[in-house]
Amino acid sequence: MTRATINGGISFWYATDGTPPPRAPLTGDATADVVIVGGGYTGLWTAYYLKQAAPFLRITILEQKFCGYGASGRNGGWLYNGIAGRDRYAKLHGHDAAQRLQQAMNDTVTEVIDTAGKESIDADIHRGGVLEVARTPAQLTRLKAFHDTETAYGETDRILLDATDTRARINIADAVGSSWTPHGARIHPAKLATGLADTCERLGVTIHESTPVTEIAPKRAITPYGTVRAPYVLRCTEGFTAALKGHKRAWLPMNSSMIVTAPLPPETWEQLGWTDRATLGDMAHAYMYAQRTADDRIAIGGRGVPYRYGSRTDNDGRTQPATITALTELLTAFFPQLTGVDITHAWSGVLGVPRDWCATVTLDRATGLGWAGGYVGSGVATANLAARTLRDLVQQDSGQAGPTELTTLPWVNHRVRRWEPEPLRWLGVHALYAAYREADRRETATHTPDTTPLARLADRLSGRH
Repeated sequence: MTRATINGGISFWYATDGTPPPRAPLTGDATADVVIVGGGYTGLWTAYYLKQAAPFLRITILEQKFCGYGASGRNGGWLYNGIAGRDRYAKLHGHDAAQRLQQAMNDTVTEVIDTAGKESIDADIHRGGVLEVARTPAQLTRLKAFHDTETAYGETDRILLDATDTRARINIADAVGSSWTPHGARIHPAKLATGLADTCERLGVTIHESTPVTEIAPKRAITPYGTVRAPYVLRCTEGFTAALKGHKRAWLPMNSSMIVTAPLPPETWEQLGWTDRATLGDMAHAYMYAQRTADDRIAIGGRGVPYRYGSRTDNDGRTQPATITALTELLTAFFPQLTGVDITHAWSGVLGVPRDWCATVTLDRATGLGWAGGYVGSGVATANLAARTLRDLVQQDSGQAGPTELTTLPWVNHRVRRWEPEPLRWLGVHALYAAYREADRRETATHTPDTTPLARLADRLSGRH
């Protein structure tokens, strides 16, 4: 951690333009046709698509801080086709159903890019695909299995690369192979969130910021400043869901942290390559994610403190110095040339994790309550698909439309059990990630081609597999 590192401040993504001007909070009781709780990607996209489909709808968004304050303004900028829970949905509903879900996610990457262009949202989008890299024999075994699985779900345009071809794309130390998909793009997270909020307002959506919702009930969202009543109340709070009354154990707020370097000079990029600006991930158990930013920095993230006791969230993105050090060491393990580079910003955020690690979209037709989330870190694109699905579910329920391809996807109305109470929740999550880190260490030290039994056990206990 250099002396110049800014720790917190929401995220680096707000460093240039600052946080957006505040919108007025709710000032009393109100009514709407649809009230959306949460001003992140899910809530904003849902309002956008509902307003496009039915301009006469009165839609109100209630946001506790400002639009893009949470994961939508802090993530790694991966707009890609990954979705949490696909393999489980294949077991529950069949391979064909899960493949339809995957195809919808593939299409979603293009949908976001095209819509941002149509609405003149400049989010530094660059479609360079996604490169998943292996750096140990065990990671290479998992990579090949991962590649085969993705191909089996219809992703026939995915490419498997050997060590030489991988380093030709990005000069990663110790790379032994990779898998590349065109279904991905780099984005600037905060610019997308801010642009979406402005677009929604332009379409006539009412947005109240600095308005925390304390309780959601059928046909009403309750805040300290008044209650908004509507036939449909849609919960779009993802990693912040635990703060709502009665939802403490619904989705676990998993913590993830990021750092970003100073802009790197052209001669450094000549050494590193990365000319296609693909987003970068790996096959470690405690995985990393990175992007080359529009201003030629490297932003890289991973797990620091994975979970805070009692489902607490961070204070404006501030993260522990030890996490900044660990991420810096990870950066230089991938790119030894960057040893000593300035780390200008560090921050953290939370993402929503269901007990079975499955993203879901639900509308309870008896109560008018709906929700979407549990994206497990894949929310940049998934939030868009979830929003379009919520739109179709609301229109179907209100009689404005019938069933659609989206309303029949296998993640619709999926229910999961709640997380364990404390202290079991805290002990379990920290033990799992300690096991994953130890598994990564063993695989690196032993060069075994097989995933360690410790990691397999952690996967079973966590509910991931």
